[in-house]
Amino acid sequence: MRYLKFALRGLAYLAAFFLLYVAAILVYGTWTDFQPEGTQTLAPIQAASSTDLPDSLISLAIWNIGYAGLGEESDFFYDGGGFLFSGGKMIRTERPLVEKNLAGIVHFAKTTKADIFLFQEVDFSSKRSYFTNHVDSIGKALPAFGSWYSVNYLVDRVPVPLMEPWRAYGKANSGLLTLSRFQPAAAERVQLPGKYPWPNRMFQLDRCAAVFRYPLKNGKELVVLNIHNAAHDKGGKIKAQQMQFLRAFFLEEYEQKGNFVIAGGDWNQCPPFFPFDTFMPEQAKGFSQINIDPEFLPAEWRWIYDPTIPSNRKINKPFRKGDSFVTIIDFFLVSPNVAVQQVKTLNQDFRFSDHQPVWMEVVLSF
Repeated sequence: MRYLKFALRGLAYLAAFFLLYVAAILVYGTWTDFQPEGTQTLAPIQAASSTDLPDSLISLAIWNIGYAGLGEESDFFYDGGGFLFSGGKMIRTERPLVEKNLAGIVHFAKTTKADIFLFQEVDFSSKRSYFTNHVDSIGKALPAFGSWYSVNYLVDRVPVPLMEPWRAYGKANSGLLTLSRFQPAAAERVQLPGKYPWPNRMFQLDRCAAVFRYPLKNGKELVVLNIHNAAHDKGGKIKAQQMQFLRAFFLEEYEQKGNFVIAGGDWNQCPPFFPFDTFMPEQAKGFSQINIDPEFLPAEWRWIYDPTIPSNRKINKPFRKGDSFVTIIDFFLVSPNVAVQQVKTLNQDFRFSDHQPVWMEVVLSF
């Protein structure tokens, strides 16, 4: 009986300690919660060497680099709903693999012929990537390009998996990185609507669009947006709010101002009419992906992607070609006055990220 009392007392102490730990997380998370609002000017990290946008071809590349931590060798605990336990999956990829992935990302930036790069999930100072400054590493690879960083994930301590505090995800400082051969007249961070319920929202991304305005010779502007919509969004409710906000933005720029609009990035949803299981319908069980509403914008607007190569793989396990589920959620949107010459997804077999780069070439129709 005495041993039972000791055991019960020990369990009571453990329960009290755990509750105190959770309470401390919630208090600290609430106190330090990053809550950006509205529109903020983005200061350039480095300036572009050219100020004039060409009248001829303009090329763009998009890539969610997965914070250099989600290469082909990686799985990810949270992708399977690992809020409490990691379940043996990776919380952080080993440092040598992060360095390998970052080297591949920098090589891509150096060797890809593009005038504008739109990167997502770029770490500035995060525990998950061993506090490596990806913004600096990629920017140095393109010294003639201007670069702008737009934070969308700023948390002092992400506590998951909750039951493994000694392995917690930790500090996150990450966002959108845009590099441009041409200096825009304005660069802004625009906060997107939609929030997760408390307390989850304290440890989630605060989604935004990075907006860049380039003056044109006809008095109008080319407006380029770097996009990364909500993920882990059951039912797509937050994405729906973000998309309605973006729709109003797109239509105002084109219909009311007569501007040229290009938006690209990780939309975390499939293009209109594209079946999410196109590449492997026999292995779609357990996976789902919503589509953008075909009537989201007037028919003259175009969703631009390469339908032959997937841009995203699921990270419930390390990548194996033909076994890992793949789909397309990374693509461009262009207004009717932008003529697309070509688009292609660069097939890397997901060596450096759980996403693959997409490249596009356009001409503005004056």
